[in-house]
Amino acid sequence: MTSHRPVRRVVSLVPSLTEAVAESAPDLLVGVTDWCSHPAGLTVARIGGTKNPDTAAVTALAPDLVIANEEENRPQDLALLRATGLDVLVTEVRSLAGAFAELHRVLVDGCGLPRPGWLDAAEAAWRDLPAPPAERAAVVPIWRRPWTVLGRDTFAGDLLARLGVRNLYAGHADRYPRIPLATLLAARADLVVLPDEPYRFTAADGPEAFPGLPAALVSGRHLTWYGPSLTEAPDVLAGALAAAD
Repeated sequence: MTSHRPVRRVVSLVPSLTEAVAESAPDLLVGVTDWCSHPAGLTVARIGGTKNPDTAAVTALAPDLVIANEEENRPQDLALLRATGLDVLVTEVRSLAGAFAELHRVLVDGCGLPRPGWLDAAEAAWRDLPAPPAERAAVVPIWRRPWTVLGRDTFAGDLLARLGVRNLYAGHADRYPRIPLATLLAARADLVVLPDEPYRFTAADGPEAFPGLPAALVSGRHLTWYGPSLTEAPDVLAGALAAAD
């Protein structure tokens, strides 16, 4: 951030942050990515993908602030935007506590908004979790061809841990390691957790690769997005995990 002028025009390069701003002050948004699907009915300009935004289009929108994420957006794109004089706020989210802190930074410190009530509700929902069931060890694929799973220091892994799921690859050197299917099958997991994004795992695409292993099909938005969905995520995820018993 390089200026203290009021923020009246925001471009979001992160779907979950788009939803967070739209829920808090929808009139601020002037541009979002093609992947920003929530809330439904956004009518602001689309500026390309998270990995390939049209930086010229972003600049033409003359935003007071661009919000981004160190994992979802490429450093070279953010550098181009900064080179035009734009303020770019880059978040880093690797845990639930980090997500709450970054949401406050984006909305209150970055956009100059009052702290939204939904953020307090989300913190309360996770703070007041019931005691989780007996811990279960899991593999958590996020892609196939090649098989890629959650590794160390991930937001999604932290959420699952709070719900009684121990990621077997949480100690891996990589955050998103590629693991051969034969190795995953030999990992002695109690279940496999299959989100519907970034890869769209479904009942017909994913569980068949793990014969005999309970499969929890979970909402990727509730597992990987940091925004208003965090309020209902504990119940949504817990329900999906319980269904895999």
